[in-house]
Amino acid sequence: MSNLKLMILGYGRHGKDTVADYLKENYGLTHVSSSMFVLHEAVYPVLQPKYGYKSEEECFNDRHNHRAEWYDAISNYNQPNRAALATKLFESYDMYVGLRNADELDACINQGVFDYSIWVDATERLGHTEDTSSCTITRDMCDFKINNNITLYNTYVQLDYMMSLLS
Repeated sequence: MSNLKLMILGYGRHGKDTVADYLKENYGLTHVSSSMFVLHEAVYPVLQPKYGYKSEEECFNDRHNHRAEWYDAISNYNQPNRAALATKLFESYDMYVGLRNADELDACINQGVFDYSIWVDATERLGHTEDTSSCTITRDMCDFKINNNITLYNTYVQLDYMMSLLS
């Protein structure tokens, strides 16, 4: 499984990190928060002067209040190569958790940067999606859909089945 490259996608707070943690613990796949990965190079230099953050940690902890600005900073980082961040991240990790830009996803697909994409959905349970100002990827763009609306156990069963198909 260590050569498998997965995109874990979905709206904010829908369980992407939970899915990645499960795949790490049970299948040995590695990951890092994409927000943490890009913080130093792309986000902090843009948002620190605007909001007066005292540290990268403070900026990171405030990211949910500025989702659209994070989205824009990452999009700008990925110019002119829309797959730049994903390519760099996959050099060290097996999973990219949290890509939000459909153009970047298309570039990654066209450049063969990853093997499969997984959409994690908790819309029924949480009652919300996400505005296109911070996420332009939709579930129909992904290879697999994980229903995270029922129980955590149900989510894990779906992941185990998906992984059985990929092995």
